[in-house]
Amino acid sequence: MTPEYFLNDNVVFLAKDLLGKYVFTMIDGQLAGGMISETEAYCGTNDRASHAFGGRRTKRNEMMYARGGVAYIYLCYGMHHMLNFVTNGQGTPDAVLIRGIIPTHGEELMLRRTGKTQGSLALTDGPGKVCKALGINMQLNGVSLNSDILWVEDRGVVIPSNQIAAGPRIGVDYAGEDAKLPWRFFLQNANENKCGR
Repeated sequence: MTPEYFLNDNVVFLAKDLLGKYVFTMIDGQLAGGMISETEAYCGTNDRASHAFGGRRTKRNEMMYARGGVAYIYLCYGMHHMLNFVTNGQGTPDAVLIRGIIPTHGEELMLRRTGKTQGSLALTDGPGKVCKALGINMQLNGVSLNSDILWVEDRGVVIPSNQIAAGPRIGVDYAGEDAKLPWRFFLQNANENKCGR
């Protein structure tokens, strides 16, 4: 993906458009990755569900304000890493949370990382699972999405609109009306039975 792709000022469009794209990591010489199957959009300072709501800037969320095209990694509940793609221009804290992928490369490696013995979509059907399977931790916070360690590819997969579902984001009940926004996108055939995970 070109760096310009992530500078798009419509984060909701990008969250939907990223379905069918591929994300990869190369950690300690080991490749792992898959096709993005579920995302959530977080839109700047007016989105009550966003870490940057109201213009909040902290050590934790500072990377959200970077120029689009880098990873924003944070720790959830002190144990689960979350991978976000920063979008839009410098100073506008938009980001897309990667909630799920369909493993295509390095599945044996993902099984070892997650302590599983059998591969399935459940291996990477949640944002914490994605990071664990891909070997992502806080050391990748701020890394380019076009780097040798972490990158995104467009492999020409076109997802028909009737295979894409939208719904409210998960775990953001505190956001009031914004919690109801249909800014979570997922592939019907991959995630239709995985809502809430």
